[in-house]
Amino acid sequence: MSETKMTDPSSGPRFCPECGSRLEPDGSCSKCLLVIGLTTGTGTAAAESLSLAPEQIPGYRLEERVGQGGMGVVWRAHHLNLQRTVAIKVLAHSVRGIPGFAERFHREARTMAGLSHRNVVTIHDFGETDGLYWLVMEYVDGLNLRELMNEVVAPRRALKIVTQICEALDYAHEAGIVHRDIKPENVLVDAKGQVKLGDFGLAKLLDGSEDRTRLTGSRHVMGTPHYMAPEQVNAPLDVDHRADIFSLGVVFYELLTGELPMGNFAPPSQENDTDPRLDEVVLRALHHKPADRYQRASEVKDDITAVEQAPGGGSTGSADLQIRSDGDAGSARKAGADLEVRAPVG
Repeated sequence: MSETKMTDPSSGPRFCPECGSRLEPDGSCSKCLLVIGLTTGTGTAAAESLSLAPEQIPGYRLEERVGQGGMGVVWRAHHLNLQRTVAIKVLAHSVRGIPGFAERFHREARTMAGLSHRNVVTIHDFGETDGLYWLVMEYVDGLNLRELMNEVVAPRRALKIVTQICEALDYAHEAGIVHRDIKPENVLVDAKGQVKLGDFGLAKLLDGSEDRTRLTGSRHVMGTPHYMAPEQVNAPLDVDHRADIFSLGVVFYELLTGELPMGNFAPPSQENDTDPRLDEVVLRALHHKPADRYQRASEVKDDITAVEQAPGGGSTGSADLQIRSDGDAGSARKAGADLEVRAPVG
């Protein structure tokens, strides 16, 4: 997971570096239910509390910690019976404090394990040991998209990555599953260029918003600031699959330009040497109103594919290609001028 920096604790409201929720006065995150290390902001507190013995999880040998954050720690591990490498995400101790977590964990883990698609990280197993909840996943030998974006990603490669994310999302949405936290850190790319979308269901699993709303009457925000759809902040209980399409649009824009679409941002082709025919695709995905966005991830893929297959596709070229438009023809163009991404208010 990437490092995140905390603001000066004395400078005003403090926000969780993992989920963006406002921290409680004692420094705890009501979503992650962790005491965030304010001096490091990198999930160190979670990692230190999850120092495990190599064979603490039955049937597996933990070999190397490969990621950490507010949600817990990811280990590369060895399946002792099958003799294969897997990844194990061990959730933070404090998830036990989420009302009804044990029941929801088993329900959501079974749902995640039921996903079987070439572009989705497969869940092999899950369980609870000594009060620790864990998920066993396929091990993807590669980099996450954030790491790839440390260098310039060629436009054609960006299109290949985004279309594979579209396939993963379309599959999940058909199954009635909304990811809720699409961001570069959750997109894995192996050495062959195969994209794997991970952490399906974890935002919902660790949230418990229904319980919180019933008990406290408060709103609860799921997602990562800058990648969240407006409705994830303004109406978090009414979020549907179209929020994932907005987040996909943010990732797409960032891949093409190296920048986040903040404030009154310019279309991608004005920021970088990219095909101007992609502007309509990106801006429509980023529309404020869910009804004016693409309604299916497959539609995004179809329009990207049309650009790729047209003369000069994937690079700077003429803008004579007709992009699909199911609504106001100007709505996508206006999205760039209308959009402003805000951090959630706790």
